[in-house]
Amino acid sequence: MSKILVIAEHLGGKLNSSTARAVSAAIAVKGDAIDVLVLADNVDAIAVEAAKIDGVSRVLTVARPENAQPLAAVLAPQIAKVAAGYSHVFVPSTTFGKDVAPRVAALLGVAQVSDVMSVEAAHTFKRPIYAGNAIITVEADANHTVVATIRSASWAAASNGANSAPIEVLAIDAALPTHTRYVELKQGSSDRPDLQSASKVVSGGRGVGSKENFEIIYKFADRIGAAVGASRAAVDAGYVPSEMQVGQTGKIIAPELYMAIGISGAIQHLTGIKDAGTIVAINKDGEAPIFEIADFGLVGDLFKLIPELEQVLG
Repeated sequence: MSKILVIAEHLGGKLNSSTARAVSAAIAVKGDAIDVLVLADNVDAIAVEAAKIDGVSRVLTVARPENAQPLAAVLAPQIAKVAAGYSHVFVPSTTFGKDVAPRVAALLGVAQVSDVMSVEAAHTFKRPIYAGNAIITVEADANHTVVATIRSASWAAASNGANSAPIEVLAIDAALPTHTRYVELKQGSSDRPDLQSASKVVSGGRGVGSKENFEIIYKFADRIGAAVGASRAAVDAGYVPSEMQVGQTGKIIAPELYMAIGISGAIQHLTGIKDAGTIVAINKDGEAPIFEIADFGLVGDLFKLIPELEQVLG
């Protein structure tokens, strides 16, 4: 019997879309039940959102002051306690999931399965290796709980709104560590769409030339209602903050439209966009690797081509 526990990711009292993507992976297991676990200091609004996701059987909540911030050291002992009786524990393969899942796996004494991109059977999964250049099939031990991170870019979000799962309050007796404390969260604020969930993304690379020149990327992205990303080279050069980085060591995304501007296309960057729908590349180097995977390519000076595109848009 397969019972899957999906750990909800949330911030600022709102559920992250990665949770619904993890539910899609849970649905693919074809188990008997899918429960979503919400850990927070104030769980009500988050639990109501989670209960609307199609496929969810129950929403379980643990409300404690210690859960006000998503500290892996604090959340993991509680998740491990709740996981008793579940065959699978799924966590989004985001910064949050990559932080908390290994601790849960260690507490349960199992090996973690990372970046699940497809479910072949209840205990058989496919995941990328070698920066996405190869796909490996992993078979987990059916006698132990499967702790897995779900590659969000490989899964569409489960539909939302038609379901109304019951919400249950849990009282967990778990010893929480005192050596870890929350200091502060530093993050950029923007009115643009979220990079990891946006349907359109415009990214700039080293070819943009400077922090000041990156304004042309922001302007064009705003024109088409897109999120803004960047290559590692642009981040390392100081053009943009690190949270905008797309690629193996940044964010893995799967927008319907991805525009790579001034990006050569190193394999580490391509890993982050391999699941994108349509890829458009603009680069003055016609031999740049990005053109090998682009659906449409424009060879030329980005500072001339982007204004021309804006004129066509009207």
